[in-house]
Formats: sequence, structure tokens, C-alpha cells
Amino acid sequence: MPRFFIDRPVFAWVIAIAIVLGGIIALPKMPVARFPSVAPPSVSIFATYPGATPQTVNDSVVSLIERELSGVKNLLYFTSSADTSGGANVTATFRPGTNVELAQVDVQNRLKAIEARLPQAVRQGGVTVESATSGFLMIVSLMSEDGRRDEVALADYMNRSVIDELKRIPGVGRVQNFSAERAMRIWLDPAKLTGYGLTASDVTAAIGDQNIQIAPGSLGTEPTTQEQRVTVPVTADGQLKTPEDFGAIILKAKADGSSVTLDKVARIELGRQSFGTATRENGKEAASAAIQLSPGANAVAVSKAVKARMAELSGSFPQGVSWSAPFDTAPYVKISIEKVLHTLVEAMILVFLVMYLFLQKVRYTLIPAIVAPIALLGTIAVMLLAGFSINVLTMFGMVLAIGIIVDDAIVVVENVERLMHKENLPPREATIRAMAEITPAIIGITLVLSAVFIPMAFASGSVGTIYRQFTMAMAVSILFSAFLALTLTPALCATLLKPVERERPKNRVFQAFDHWFERVTARYEDWVGKLVKRTGRMMAIFALLIGLLGIAFVNLPSSFLPEEDQGYYMTTFQLPADATANRTLEAVTAFERFANTRPGVQTTQAVLGFGFSGSGANAAMIYTMLKPGTDVRKEIAAADAAMAKAVHEGTVMNMMPPAIDELGTSSGFTLQLEDRAGKGREALDAAKNQLLELAAGNPKLKDVYADGLPGGTNVRLDIDRAKARAMGVSFTAITDMIGTALGSAYVNDFPNQGRLQQVIVQADAPSRMNLDDLLALRVANSAGGTVALGAFVTPKWQNGPLQLSNYNGYPAISITGSPASGVSSGDAMKAMEAVAAKLPDGFGIDWTGASLQERHAGAQGPLLLALSMLVVFLVLAALYESWAIPASVMLVVPLGLIGAVAAVLLRGMDNDIFFRVGLITIIGLSAKNAILIVEFAKSYREEGMSLRDAALAAAKVRLRPIVMTSLAFTLGVMPLMLARGASAETQAALGTGVFGGMITGTVLAILFVPVFFVVVLGLVERMRGARA
Repeated sequence: MPRFFIDRPVFAWVIAIAIVLGGIIALPKMPVARFPSVAPPSVSIFATYPGATPQTVNDSVVSLIERELSGVKNLLYFTSSADTSGGANVTATFRPGTNVELAQVDVQNRLKAIEARLPQAVRQGGVTVESATSGFLMIVSLMSEDGRRDEVALADYMNRSVIDELKRIPGVGRVQNFSAERAMRIWLDPAKLTGYGLTASDVTAAIGDQNIQIAPGSLGTEPTTQEQRVTVPVTADGQLKTPEDFGAIILKAKADGSSVTLDKVARIELGRQSFGTATRENGKEAASAAIQLSPGANAVAVSKAVKARMAELSGSFPQGVSWSAPFDTAPYVKISIEKVLHTLVEAMILVFLVMYLFLQKVRYTLIPAIVAPIALLGTIAVMLLAGFSINVLTMFGMVLAIGIIVDDAIVVVENVERLMHKENLPPREATIRAMAEITPAIIGITLVLSAVFIPMAFASGSVGTIYRQFTMAMAVSILFSAFLALTLTPALCATLLKPVERERPKNRVFQAFDHWFERVTARYEDWVGKLVKRTGRMMAIFALLIGLLGIAFVNLPSSFLPEEDQGYYMTTFQLPADATANRTLEAVTAFERFANTRPGVQTTQAVLGFGFSGSGANAAMIYTMLKPGTDVRKEIAAADAAMAKAVHEGTVMNMMPPAIDELGTSSGFTLQLEDRAGKGREALDAAKNQLLELAAGNPKLKDVYADGLPGGTNVRLDIDRAKARAMGVSFTAITDMIGTALGSAYVNDFPNQGRLQQVIVQADAPSRMNLDDLLALRVANSAGGTVALGAFVTPKWQNGPLQLSNYNGYPAISITGSPASGVSSGDAMKAMEAVAAKLPDGFGIDWTGASLQERHAGAQGPLLLALSMLVVFLVLAALYESWAIPASVMLVVPLGLIGAVAAVLLRGMDNDIFFRVGLITIIGLSAKNAILIVEFAKSYREEGMSLRDAALAAAKVRLRPIVMTSLAFTLGVMPLMLARGASAETQAALGTGVFGGMITGTVLAILFVPVFFVVVLGLVERMRGARA
């Protein structure tokens, strides 16, 4: 093939131009994201049972849904929670690769089967099934600049004119609305109801009877009489529209013609539908909604589309209303990609400087410089066709590939240059000769470097998704590089290079470098000559190095992904269980005052009544966005100190976001403590306390706490059913009254400015503040009178949960924690497992979220490493039709791994996914260096040289290209290792191991490979001689 393109350089250029055009066309179409969709797909189910306790929600809603989910195809695990607001949330997580849309349909179909068994109040509110990523992409807020509109007015406008518009944007999976729209609130006065002999049930019945939609039809419609000539539509006001309309509802009509209307027993207003959450931006009231991505959506594109749509909508906002995005993760995604792009450019510059230093002529350097961008553009075109995105993982793969894709071109150019000077051949003839010599090595190197990544493509779970990003970027780049090395590179060598006699003399710098390298080569030749005579001693040193590698590798701390400074941190507030919303607001305000004094803080977005640990009046969450360049860890330390002084009740936690939003809500580890023996919630709570106490005493752990809302005091109402029946009061009347007065009752809807909104009945605040108010409520009896609840209801104070959670159907409590300073997440997880082993029988733990994926990653790591080495060995065996040559090549691999492990240990880093990718890369690159020597040594041996002479000659000839390609690759990954700013931790995790591995994989390889060749080939030849 090379000879064909040497004779047809235009053909080679046509192919190269076609590749470039494909890449240029593909580039703007590539989706952009920080990470690909790595989390297992999930489907969330939401329902509300107004006024119900967590236990009631768990028993009557959650348990029904969980039983139906157990048989869903490809289900990995499911979690559920029920809280005091009556909310039920069940999230089903499926195995990676599951089609989330089909899974959502399957879940919806199963819910249909149990819909009739759900409480009527739940069916009224509806059961929602959605698929969206767990973290928030951004939060959008509306504010009143002139202060004329309060949070209720802003929230209503948000629900009317913004929420639905955001939901329609492609890529938006869910819009979590923290602001309630308006509702017709009927605030009952129990004393006035009693005075008129009425109950709350009478009110809800009257509203249901008198606020209805009427469809009266038309006059004169078919069938009609012969004389009829017109039809006239008939209208009638059935649904009420204003507080005054509702106030005129007749509750009781008397015989004298007088009546009792609703406004005589209730305060009626157009107020808030719910009071569960409230939002604030930079300390001021706002109406806010959080955007969650649909699985696989492009974060940058969705954020851009949301902002563009909000800008359009703002043209019709009421005067004085403005919008903002106080929390947005997309800019960090963009900055991360830009940082990696800068790293890519820096790597290319360093690589080309190395090439120029060794090749010393612009024309020689220009050839690899032309080939590299073409290979990268071709890779982008293939990635688009394969459905991949531009993300930090694929970009990392390209950065690593830079040093590799120029290798083939360098090897070709260097060999052509050597033959031109050594044998005084013209460029065309030298190229033909060089390609005849080097083509087998190029094919071998390409097969090895491509094959080493094959096992990564078959990894399962989130780890497999991450590995496949590297596999695609690197393997395709390498294949394009090899193709171009056999097509375009020889064509360029034959046409661009000048004959030796026409070349200009070298300048002093290059002459000095050549003289220095000649001395190094001579000394190297002398060393290798001695080493191949001391093979026994060298193999003993090699065995010692293997032992040291094993010890170091076993003691290397493990983790899943490095923590990243993403430009923001989160603060969760969990006050005592009996804390009111006002007490929570005081704690939030204290944080806002602190944040406003910090020069590095850009914005704060607070959500009261909401938290990843649970929702309630005692919970809140704040997202603090930082200005570029601000150190998030220092800000968290300052916030910890400030909150310790300012907030003296409950718990305030400042935490970094997870490395990948889809795999959790915060950094650290997450597990589920489960009651597997049905011992009850009290026993589970005792086991939780024991676990937290043991964890607090473990030096490897810190900030270990239980997610969810803590239990607190509640009132249990014991209803004497026999006494109630004797008084003529039905149990339904009792529960309806309590539920309506305390928990509110949704009756029906009313039209308001073109939108149907809810009518909600509840006792007014002054009449439900204490137990005396509750017991004074009256219910109707069969005799037409009313009876106070206190006649047959006995209240009892007790402790109970504010939230109940399950995991795979078991009662469970989510536990979150962090490794202590200097401790890896893997070691922290082992410490937690040791702590959990001390719990009583019947309790166990399961890892979830990112921790579960880390467990899978750790289990697959050694296997993938071994498989990669096996695949490389088998490819070499097939290529050389020999078991001996692959063995001499593969022996060099541990020498590269030594440097990788040593570099990571010296920098105090962990054995994470990126380090393992680097190890697999080092396997291929170490084998590549060995191939360059072994290929020539094999040829010299076949020409009749002794084993030692063949090894020595091959080492001398290939030293310059090995040093040149290895130095180019090593300097190419230096920008990764020394990265600063966005995604620096991830870049360093990848670059450090590869940098260290290339140093030892080159320095030790050029010394040991000739020895390995002599030992292995000598042993094989002696065995053949013995058999002969």
C-alpha cells in the first residue's frame, strides 16, 4: 500500500482532504457535555397524600408502588421516601444500557394496575412518572426589582407563563417548581361553623355542589322541527371565579328564606396553593424553578436554550419583573472543555518542538504536524457517527493520543532521513526502502495500541461508559494515524523532502545536540553491551522491581473519581424536628449575611423547605456560586467556621458537589443501612445511632451523618370508635374533619385568567395552633347536630419519624460521609464496612450511587488490566507467528507500570478510574517501545547475527526514534499533569500516572528490552536445539 501512494501523492491528498472535511462538518454538530451520561438510567414516581403522616404514606402509597416495581425488567435497585408533607417519591434505577423511555412506559403501565387501590386524595392529585438526571443543571428565578410584587405574585406568574415553556425545551427532563401558584384558599373559622351548626364537610360538599363546570348545550339543535331556522348556544355560569363568588356559596338555607353563606364562616382569598417551599436569591424573595436534564441531554445546549427562551419571555414580563439564573453548572462545563482544549494545544506545541529538535528540519517536522490534525478530525467524524459527544473524557483521550498519533509519522520520517544520510539515497527511493523496513513495525504497533483498549469497551456499569469514551477517542485516533502513516506520510516524504546534497548545513544548536546525542548513544551502546552479558543479574533486578511494584500497587489508596472544584458548593440546613419555617429562615438569613461579606461569592440561591435529605419546614438548601478563581475548599472552611458560630441548633453541612452530578447529590460516600429482618423502625434507628457513634470514633472517617429528617415529637389521636358510633358520628366524618382542618382539602378547580387552579379548604391559622383547638373542632352526627372531637378523641404525645425511607423494599436509612484528610474514598468505604460488621444481626448495608459504581470499578480494574495484557500478547503472537517474541515484548510492561505507580504515590494521589486508564495506556506504549527494538533485532538475527549482536545493533539503531517518540508523548501529557483551574484534579489524575509510566517505560525499557530478547530467544533456541 505505501508504494501505491508514493506513486500517487494526489490520491493520498484527496483521501486526507476528505477526512478533514468530514471532521470539519462533524465538529459543530457534536454535542458538548462535561461528562457523558454515565449514571444508570432512572425513573422517578411522585405522588402526594395531603395531610397524611409518613407512616400512612408509606403504608398506603409507597408499599403498593414498590411491590409493582419488583418485577420491572432490568431493575437494578429502587429507593423510596415518605415525608410529613404527604409526599411520596420512589426512584427506580435500571441497569446501564436500558432504554429509559421504554422503562418509563413499563413503570407507567404497572402503576395503572394499582391506581384504583391508591387513596382518593392521591388519585385526585395524580401520580407523576418522570425520567431525569438527579442533579440540577440550573435554577431560574424571577424577582421584583421595584418590590411591588411579592413572592406569591411572582410564583403565580412563573407557573402561568414560564414553567410550561421550560418543560417544552428539548433536553429538559424535569422542571422542579419551588414556587406555588395561586389557589382559592377557604380559611374556615371553626367557632363560626359551630355557631351555625355546620361542619367542614358541609363546606366541602357545598363547594363541590355549587362550583361545577356546566355544559348546557344549544337551542334548536338536531333533531329539530321543520319550522326551526336557527341554533343558539346556551351558556351558564357554573364555575365561580372570584373570592366574592365563593363567599356567596350557600351552606344552609332556612325556611324563612334566609341563608348562611360561606363568607360568614370563612376568610376567602386568592392565596398560595402550598406553603411547603420558598426561595430567595441573594437574600431577597424570588420565585424559582430547578431544571433537571433528561438522560443523555447536552448540558451546555440545554442551558443555552433555557437562557434564550427566558430572554424571549422577558419581553412580555410585567413591569418591574426580571429574571436570572443564580445557579448554573453549564459555564463550568464549558470552561472545563476549554481548559482541556488549551491542554490539547499545549501538548501539540510541545510535541512539535520535540520533533523539530530531533528532526532539525522544518520539512521533516511539517510532515507529522500535517498528519496529527487530520487524524484528530477523522476521529471527531467517527465519534459523531458513533453517537459520542465532546466531553472531558474524549478530550483527554485526544490529548493522550497526540503523542501517539505522531509516533507513526515520526518513525517513518526518521527512517527515511536515516537512509537518505546513511546511504545517500534520494527522497523517493529512501521512502520506498524505509517503508519496506518499517511497515511491519507500524502495523504491529497499531494493532497493539488498538488492541490494548479492547477490554475497556466491555466494562460494565458507569465505569464501562467512562472507559468507552477513552477507547473510542484513542483507538480511532491510532487507527487514523496508522492509515495516514501508510498513505499520506510516505507520499509527503517522497515529495516534500530535499536530497541530502541540497540541504543547508545545520546550525550550532543542532550540531551541539547531535554531538551530545552521539555521545549518549555511544555510552548507551557500551551499557547495553555489558548488560546483555549479565542477563542473570538483570533478571534478578527485574524480579526485584516486580516485587516492589506489587507491594506499591497493593498499598495504593483507591477511589472512584477525584473531587473537582466546580465553582460552587452546597449548604444543607437540618434544624430540630419541631422547628418552624421561621426558625429555618433565621438560619438561612445568617448564612446569607455571611456570604454577602465574601468577595469570592457571586450569588446565593436558597430553597427553604427542601433538601436532598428530605423536605419539611425544618430543612433548607443553599447553592453558593463562586467567582472564577475562588478556591471552593477555602470558602467551605470559612462557611463551616461562620455557621458554627451563627447557628446553634440543628445541623449545617457545607459540601462540594459530586464529581459527576448524575451519580449523587454530594461528594463523599453513600450507603443504605437496611433492616433486613423486620425488626422495626425503632430498632433501625438504634442501629443507625450505633453506626454513627462507631464511625465518629474511626480516624479514617469524618462528617458521617444520616440523610433524611430526624424524628421528633408528634401527637397520636386515639379515636374511640364505639363512643363515636354511639354519638351518631361516622369514622369518615371524623377523618374528613381532621384532614380538612389540619392538612387541607382539595375540593375542585376554578378558572383564573385562563388557567384552572385549585380550591382548597383548611382551618384558619388561629384555630389550629394547639390541641385545645383540635379537640374543639366539631363533626356532624346522625341526629343533625354536631359533636366536639374531644368527646371521643384522646391525644397522646409520642416520638415519631418525619420521614420514612426504603431501599429495595427494606426499611432503610441513607448514610453519607467523607474520608478523613489524607484518606482515600476506597479506604473510607472499607472502614465503614468494618464498622457496619459490628451491628446486630438483621442489619446490613448496601452501597448506592457513586459508591456502588466505585465498588464495581474496583472489582473490574485488575481484570481489565490482565485482559489488556493478554490481548496484546495474543495480537503479537498472531502477528509474529511466535510465542517467544511477544514474551520478550510483554516483559517490559511492568517497567512502565512502576513509574506510573511511583508518580501517583509521590503526588499523594489515588488509584482511581483515570489512573487505571493511564495504566492501560502505558501497557500499549511500553509494548510499542519494545516492538521497535525487537522487530529490528529479529531481522538482524535472521540475517545471521548472534543474539547479543542483534539485540545490540537494534537497540543502537532504534534509540533515537524511541527517545524522540517517548519524549514527545511524555511532554505531551505534561500539561495534563500540571493543569490548573477547571478539571485540574481530573487532568492530574490521568496525566501523573502516564507521565511517570512513560519515563520508566522508556529509560528502563531501552536497557532491559535487549536483555529480554537475548534471554527469551536464547531459551527458545536452546529448547529447539535440545528437541532436535
